[in-house]
Amino acid sequence: MIAAADLADAAAILDLQKLAYASEAELYQDFALPPLLQTLPQMQAQFSNHVILKAVRGGVILGSVRGVMAGGTCLVGRLIVHPDHQRQGLGTRLMREIEARFASARRFELFTGHRSAGNLRLYWRLGYREFDRRLVNEGLTLVYLENVKDRPSRNLG
Repeated sequence: MIAAADLADAAAILDLQKLAYASEAELYQDFALPPLLQTLPQMQAQFSNHVILKAVRGGVILGSVRGVMAGGTCLVGRLIVHPDHQRQGLGTRLMREIEARFASARRFELFTGHRSAGNLRLYWRLGYREFDRRLVNEGLTLVYLENVKDRPSRNLG
């Protein structure tokens, strides 16, 4: 079940976030990634201006995603799924639900690391396309992706 998270879920989501981002830290050999350093008060503060969703099965939070509007763009962040439950459609369902919650957005934007092949495949499959790359350090380049709703189709004929 995908539902809106509330403040009472903050600690569980933060714990899951740190577990989910451990593989990213390993991949980039960077254990100071912002999701790993976020504190509970910082997480709780996001409930005031973000929509935070949770994926729950058997009373346990197995995934989460956040979104916030900036102009006509929904900034999507911190899509996480418990490592034991990845590749089972939860990430896709969370992304589809955050898009539905921001139905008035004309554009959705997110980013991931350049070596995060599974993330990039998921976002590509969901219609996101790369529009920028930003070098963070010699080991990490952030890949920015967007999904523009009602993009005019190109005449291929």
